[in-house]
Amino acid sequence: MQTLHNPAAQIRRIPLTEAAGAAARELIGREWLLTNGLGGYASGTIFGNVTRRYHGLLIAALPSPLGRVMMFNHLAETVVMGDGRKIQIGGDEPNLLEDAAGAAPHYLTEFRLERGLPHWRYKVEDVEVEKRVLLIHGQNTVHISYALLSAQESVRIELRPAVHFRLHENDVAEPLRDDYELAIRGAHYEISAGESAPHPFPPLRMMIEGDAGSFTHDGGASREISYPLEAERGYHSHGLLWSPGFFHVNLRPRRGATLIASTESWCTLLALTPAQAEVAERERRRRLLSQADPKAHDSAGAQLVLAADQFIMTPAGRIEDAARARASGDEVRSVIAGYHWFTDWGRDTMISLEGLTLTTGRFDEAGWILRTFSHYIKNGLIPNYFPDGQNDGVYHTADATLWYFHAISRYLDRTGDRPTLQLLLPKLRDIIEHHLRGTRFGIGVDPRDGLLKEGAEGYQLTWMDAKVDGWVVTPRRGKPVEINALWYNALRLLEGWLREENDEGAQQIGEHAQRCRDSFNKRFWSEQCGYLYDVVDGENADDSSCRPNQIFSFSLTHPVLDESRWTAVLNVVREKLLTPVGLRSLSPDSPDYKPRYFGDLRARDAAYHQGTVWGWLIGPFIDAWLKVHPEDRAGARKWLEASLPHLDRACVGQISEIFDAEEPFTPRGCIAQAWSVAETLRCWVKTAE
Repeated sequence: MQTLHNPAAQIRRIPLTEAAGAAARELIGREWLLTNGLGGYASGTIFGNVTRRYHGLLIAALPSPLGRVMMFNHLAETVVMGDGRKIQIGGDEPNLLEDAAGAAPHYLTEFRLERGLPHWRYKVEDVEVEKRVLLIHGQNTVHISYALLSAQESVRIELRPAVHFRLHENDVAEPLRDDYELAIRGAHYEISAGESAPHPFPPLRMMIEGDAGSFTHDGGASREISYPLEAERGYHSHGLLWSPGFFHVNLRPRRGATLIASTESWCTLLALTPAQAEVAERERRRRLLSQADPKAHDSAGAQLVLAADQFIMTPAGRIEDAARARASGDEVRSVIAGYHWFTDWGRDTMISLEGLTLTTGRFDEAGWILRTFSHYIKNGLIPNYFPDGQNDGVYHTADATLWYFHAISRYLDRTGDRPTLQLLLPKLRDIIEHHLRGTRFGIGVDPRDGLLKEGAEGYQLTWMDAKVDGWVVTPRRGKPVEINALWYNALRLLEGWLREENDEGAQQIGEHAQRCRDSFNKRFWSEQCGYLYDVVDGENADDSSCRPNQIFSFSLTHPVLDESRWTAVLNVVREKLLTPVGLRSLSPDSPDYKPRYFGDLRARDAAYHQGTVWGWLIGPFIDAWLKVHPEDRAGARKWLEASLPHLDRACVGQISEIFDAEEPFTPRGCIAQAWSVAETLRCWVKTAE
């Protein structure tokens, strides 16, 4: 099976006509994703079978205390043949069981992305139908459109929606309420959760546009649906959905039909016709591509630009943020760390900022993000993440704040935005002062050597943050290697900015940086291992685990590691940790190494940073490679090219969060991860000839 790239039309095509046997079983797991710029999304498998609690056609992003809510779970699609037979073509578990000949019968012949927008083609005997799904940017509104491609004068289709309103993370086995209500006002339909609903869910408003469109109310019916990936992950895997009836509409040549579903008001929902909405979204995507770095205008780069767009969002529920920002002439922006289950995380946002916004030419939004986070600085820290449906951040992180300095540096390099620097400088100085005297969670400089320590019982403060049932899998309390690389980088950046402002405080900051560097090179190099300790002064003395964290010692703008040791560290990381899809989180030589990320939550978290490959780490590896081999952009590009086939694997057009540590490097975790996309895109441009 081959994906065809058309640089002009930006099409990713996956033909499915001949899918059979093992190929069909692999394809059934591939997924698609659309986002709406608010944190909401639509997602499913390309075949239409539901496998996750997160699969649905409208997961709306609503103001707190709701957050993201599953509003439109499922749509069964049926073609009514000329002789009256009804054949379901999608929206349910298709029959993919092999027959005696090894074939896998299904009606889907092609799935493709056109500038990131999903299209399906179905063929039932001589009837051929195309489906498109579109989320209106900045709205909780989905359009599901159908067109007749074959020669019939008319074909009738039936569309049965099914719902189970629930908070985004709630269990699929949450009881289905028996008081869902359907209100009909002419051609407008509203599904409401009823008075017994535990949350103030908005109604789901629906309508059908097309020839002879109508609705049949059959009294309401519930059916059980299974979610096999939830079972695999150790969660409840069966739940009920409720359907009020079904829409039916005729498809004619050059006159299709669109089912619209929304939590917006009727005025907003009706403001754009389906044709107008599609034109607007295609134009928005054209602008995204045109403003991106020209080195990202090839097929792979353009796909990554469109993938990057799916993570940038305006937080729907943060009314105070929006009011404050607009009062100062800004807008609120943040970054969803990953789909389906992450919200916006400080660490992920700052690591991703260059790839998502600066490489893509979205400089204003980069500034908005940095200034938005500045309002949340507390005790010298930026938030680790914002829980879904809440306005306040959670602060238990030792590195997100240091990545903030890195992101500001990259932004200033691209924009030269001195007013923003001058606005942020007092807050950046305050951050450093808090770290020097000590702040929350045991984060602070050790006065004996100038290195940054961190650690508090029961907390996981670095990016290796797996925790389950009170068990911190990789606590790394002490002085982690990347934390001190980031600390030194932050000090040098602040020193430089203060010197540019003729601030006398620059000298003192420089002295702290030099002391950190001297201590780092004395303490972290292991002569016996030939690489850097992962943690010094830890709970169990110095930790010699071979991990990718050491690459940050010279991949950042200001390397803390002496140059004489760069090559040795790079070679160890390349030999023990590098894979075609990123870096392993632990060397296979370690007794704690886990080659597969699989099973229930405890089993998965035990492997999360114990060998599992992280896609985003290819970025710092390439930065380090080019510092050692500055003329070898072609060699660095090869590390990226090896990962491009993944764009057609887990979530078509996206890059996963993590992968198994050994072949075939099965994608795991989130199907779309901000820093995986951002770092691949950033380095794709960086390594272009």
